[in-house]
Amino acid sequence: MPTDRDPSPHASRDASPGVPPPAALPCRPLPAYLVSRYHGWRATTHAENRAWYRRLAADGQHPRAMVISCCDSRVHVTSIFGADTGEFFIHRNVANLVPAYSPDGEAHGTSAAVEYAVRALHVAHIIVVGHSSCGGVQGCHDMCAGAAPDLEQASSFVGRWMDILRPGYERVKDKGDRAAQIAALEREAVLVSLGNLMTFPFVRAEVEADRLTLHGLWTDIGEGGLEQYDPALGRFVPV
Repeated sequence: MPTDRDPSPHASRDASPGVPPPAALPCRPLPAYLVSRYHGWRATTHAENRAWYRRLAADGQHPRAMVISCCDSRVHVTSIFGADTGEFFIHRNVANLVPAYSPDGEAHGTSAAVEYAVRALHVAHIIVVGHSSCGGVQGCHDMCAGAAPDLEQASSFVGRWMDILRPGYERVKDKGDRAAQIAALEREAVLVSLGNLMTFPFVRAEVEADRLTLHGLWTDIGEGGLEQYDPALGRFVPV
């Protein structure tokens, strides 16, 4: 057991300088409109399905699929598929990206979510969902094209995250004008993520054992269209 003379190897990470104690956090009461919506949900949706929520709480979650989508507020995967509470294990991040497997002992939120979904929840499907008008993808395009120097800074969290998509940019940089390149890069974000998923040994093992399937989707926010990647054709096709 760690002691003062035998500190935890993670002690320096746990005691991050400049982090205020809980009592000093600048938290404020929830906005009134959200409080009102919560009470409305509790009195209607929750009350009418109380037995189901209690069953979910007692039995734990058993989602059949993990969904990796963008944190863009316009992307609402549960609505697209009419999913119920407990049906999807959802992870959202900027531009729905999955980094390559990198067991370096550092903090990896997306990799942790993938590990939990595959190893603990034993999901049968991982679905990566890209979308139109993705700000993260546009930022990646401009950064790679030399038009976003702020994202090139080492201190830019967005820029360093979007480095994951640089291989995709190299594949689309000569495809038409900027708009066409960005549209292609949105789909490349899905393909890069699928490729990186296969670098995780436990993902590859489940895929090769036919216990896990990977799926790549792209949705048009304005038109409601949905496309899926067909590896036989090498392109996205309408669902």
